Amino acid sequence: MQGLIPIEAVWLATAPMDMRGGSEAALARVVHVFGAARPHHAYLFANRRANRMKVLVHDGIGVWLAARRLNVGKFVWPQHGDTLALTRAQLDALVLGLPWQRIGEAGVIRVL
Repeated sequence: MQGLIPIEAVWLATAPMDMRGGSEAALARVVHVFGAARPHHAYLFANRRANRMKVLVHDGIGVWLAARRLNVGKFVWPQHGDTLALTRAQLDALVLGLPWQRIGEAGVIRVL
């Protein structure tokens, strides 16, 4: 079963975002950081403590904004760089608070 909104690409911004704003503030941040909000792309932002995350998704008609807050712990969020592209498996791990950087090519063991 596929999700309700098809997502072709997932982008993560490493700079923290103020979580008090709504969809207009998040959309403005996406345009500022990524240059544009593209249809069927998801854009992820975290606050400074990395215990809150917002995801803005452009569905081709409008935008959806979702928020997630961890009661304990924090998201594994990179500290450097501007933006990163994530795979679906990396997104799934990130939302659960797992070390998403180890999923995919980075987690391949080549030498014993």
